[in-house]
Amino acid sequence: MTGVLVGYARVSTHKQDAQLQRDALLAAGVSPDQLYVDEGLTGSNRDRPALREAFAAVRAGDTLMVTKLDRLARSVPDARDLVDELTKKGVRLRIGESIHDPEDPTGRLLFNALAMVAEFEADLIRARTREGMRVAAARGRLKGKKPKLTPAVEAHLVAEFHSGDYSVNEIARRYKVGVATVYRAVQRARTANVGDDIAITLPLADD
Repeated sequence: MTGVLVGYARVSTHKQDAQLQRDALLAAGVSPDQLYVDEGLTGSNRDRPALREAFAAVRAGDTLMVTKLDRLARSVPDARDLVDELTKKGVRLRIGESIHDPEDPTGRLLFNALAMVAEFEADLIRARTREGMRVAAARGRLKGKKPKLTPAVEAHLVAEFHSGDYSVNEIARRYKVGVATVYRAVQRARTANVGDDIAITLPLADD
């Protein structure tokens, strides 16, 4: 095999480990200084730093190797575009133990099949993610925005409001909230305590 063998690996999240891909590429003859790895980036993202570096590193006669096609791209159009770019540079693509030959009809058929499988798997992952979010929301696991004040802190705020020792603006600064938040906290306390006869006039402006 002439030219330089350049390796590219990718994992979608930082929790995943690219070591298996690294080991396979090194075992295939990729030099450590010719190994490029993207971590925490999906295959549907074309703008990957290590991928750009790998494409910049290869020259005519070189070979770019990935362990699986889905490490390179997760859609048929992206896979074709990347291979076309390599072909124009005179660079071959090696997928595992196979060299992709864009001029061979059988090779093109196999490549398209692999690209379709990669795209299908990506679609499945997205569908499962959406379904998981839907189920989690139904079970109340997806929470809304956290309240600015905990119940205990809000109780202290209301007590200071009623003490008359602090102005509303001073209380807002002390608790690092907006004036409207102070009024809402007092209003909630007033609603909870039916016997409280303090009337609160809420401002029109929000936080």
